[in-house]
Amino acid sequence: MKKHIQRIFTILAIILFFVITYYMGRPLISFVSEPGAFQVWVNEQGILGVLLFLGMLILQVFAAVIPGGPFEIAAGYAFGVVKGSLICAIGTTLGSMVVFFLVRCFGHKFLHLFVEETELEKLTFLNDNKKMESILFLLFLIPGTPKDLLSYFVGLTDISVSHWLFICFVGRLPAIVLSVLGGHALSNAQYHIAVIAFVVILITASIGAYFFQKHKKNAKEDPQK
Repeated sequence: MKKHIQRIFTILAIILFFVITYYMGRPLISFVSEPGAFQVWVNEQGILGVLLFLGMLILQVFAAVIPGGPFEIAAGYAFGVVKGSLICAIGTTLGSMVVFFLVRCFGHKFLHLFVEETELEKLTFLNDNKKMESILFLLFLIPGTPKDLLSYFVGLTDISVSHWLFICFVGRLPAIVLSVLGGHALSNAQYHIAVIAFVVILITASIGAYFFQKHKKNAKEDPQK
């Protein structure tokens, strides 16, 4: 009974957090498409702007279908490369860890509130425990792979918390830095740097899409892999 009450309070606290973050951070949704305006808004808000941005990054991971790229580019505009990359890495890692713990705590009942079973079936190639962590790290390392969806799936596995934390933070970092660097370069009219950063992202994302589709196809053809 006590655990049941704790779970209810946990869910209510999370709902309250997202409601407050959404209504206070709604300007961020429009600003991510206007990075210059976002930069001005962040400077005016100070630490509150940073906290709201972190909240929106966590919310973005929960939504799963919302791409993180625009937020990372906007972070480059507003915070610079180092600070922007760190904020994005912390925010997305927090989001992935929260999803991970909630799925591990509540199981499929919570998971199905956000993700359809058909989406999870696309990740059956990760059922091989011997290769799972290596494949997860590679998928997080490459831009364009469904990292937020993976966060829901991984909560159902027996991966350790420390290993998942490492994959979330370190694995995401290179792609985040590239996107933030591109945004920062745009804010300083360094278009050649921005083009190079986005081309690298495009190439690696294409490789990642091929890698992801290949493993899905292999798993479908041979479920024992």
